[in-house]
Amino acid sequence: MSAPIERRIALQHLSLSAQVWGDEALPPLLALHGWLDNAGSFALLAPRLATRFRVIALDLPGHGCSDHLAPGASYHYLDYVRVVLATAKALQLDRYSLLGHSLGAGIAALVAATMPERIERLWLIEGLGPLGDDGSHTLQRFRDALTPRGDNGKPLRVFRDITQAIDARNMVSGLPAELARPIVERGLIETEGGWQWRSDPQLTRPSATRLAESQIHALLRGITTPTALLLAQPATSYLPSAPMQARADCVADIRVSHLDGGHHLHLEHPAEVAEWIHSAT
Repeated sequence: MSAPIERRIALQHLSLSAQVWGDEALPPLLALHGWLDNAGSFALLAPRLATRFRVIALDLPGHGCSDHLAPGASYHYLDYVRVVLATAKALQLDRYSLLGHSLGAGIAALVAATMPERIERLWLIEGLGPLGDDGSHTLQRFRDALTPRGDNGKPLRVFRDITQAIDARNMVSGLPAELARPIVERGLIETEGGWQWRSDPQLTRPSATRLAESQIHALLRGITTPTALLLAQPATSYLPSAPMQARADCVADIRVSHLDGGHHLHLEHPAEVAEWIHSAT
């Protein structure tokens, strides 16, 4: 498969990295990865899309090779939406499509709700809108987010080699080593004695606030773009079927599909996911 082109994108207050596949004349497709992943998440899928799209897979702030936010800043959905809109402006994309996985799917949905006239098509894998809040954990989440952590200044783990880092990722996510490799390799930086994660440790802090589910529904009703949602079956524990269907019902033009597999469907089944995308164009 073809190797991507590395690209650096300068925004007002930070710079992002991206991997790009496909000819510049093709319709642009911004690809947004999941939490603690990076552009390497699309390494198996993007080459299969590059005959029909110019795929621009971003490293979101704090992830991969992109800049971290300033110390003490928080990573919130709404700020990611601003970053994606600013990226599209910097790339001079008047109209473009969005492909998002997990966190990236939540961001993509909000971008489409914000600027429906700019979004050609919307493909979402294992996500539709941000994580919601039913109020039961609001106070504790607020306290957890704003209470100083005791691990400030704690040195990051050093892996002796990339294989050890891949094994660590496998233990946490269950993602097989051969599928985790492109994410892990992009997510590491060589340091004295081995390798460390590039990602900002602040990404593991909880958000102080989440939108109520009713607010998320209101935002999703603003999506007028033709939308396709792909969900794993059996359903992922944190994406239960009934609430996801209730969200899908808010989107006027949506097609919901299911595929046997885990949370990273686009890594497990890149050919099938590519066909799902091509069939909706």
